[in-house]
Amino acid sequence: MAADDMASPEIRHALYEDAMAILMATLFIAFGVALYAKAALVTGGTAGLALLAHHASGLGFWLVFSVVNLPFYALAIHRMGWRFAVRTFVAVTLVSVFARFMPSWVELGHLDPVFATIIGGGLMGTGLLMLFRHRTALGGINILAMFLQDRWGIRAGYVQLGLDLAILAGALFVLKPESLLLSGLGALVVNMILAINHRPGRYLGMS
Repeated sequence: MAADDMASPEIRHALYEDAMAILMATLFIAFGVALYAKAALVTGGTAGLALLAHHASGLGFWLVFSVVNLPFYALAIHRMGWRFAVRTFVAVTLVSVFARFMPSWVELGHLDPVFATIIGGGLMGTGLLMLFRHRTALGGINILAMFLQDRWGIRAGYVQLGLDLAILAGALFVLKPESLLLSGLGALVVNMILAINHRPGRYLGMS
């Protein structure tokens, strides 16, 4: 058995560790979303649903993202507990706020779509990994994926990849074929980061 697959003692995170991780993770994700919005791409999860609505209707991502996640807080409380639900609410709120102000912080001129796909997906995948390791989610699909991994050991990245591909199928009516293909590549980047790095027994930090 490989050393990194052996169970290790659980480590409880300090409050400042949770706070720093959530802050940096949500900044990474908000910037990744900004890159995807600029390149007319869609990611998965509730962020993907919000981006899809943004492209289809012109509504602000930050507004749609906040509203889409409201029904899932009850699931978070019921399945994962109050502390998890509060951290998730904070993370969703921060991504919404950062996404709202990102255009005034960063002005994007030329942006190669392939580069946006890879670096944007990498930023979002890394941000989600940070949140997962601090017992925090970013909306409904994250909550479901974390619950399935905790309960039955199904890797969160694989669960999210399947659900994300279903969301991308809905983008057939909104995105150009090349943008849809790149969005699928982006979903693969995000979820392979999670599948490779967020594995049962590899990291047991608690909050």
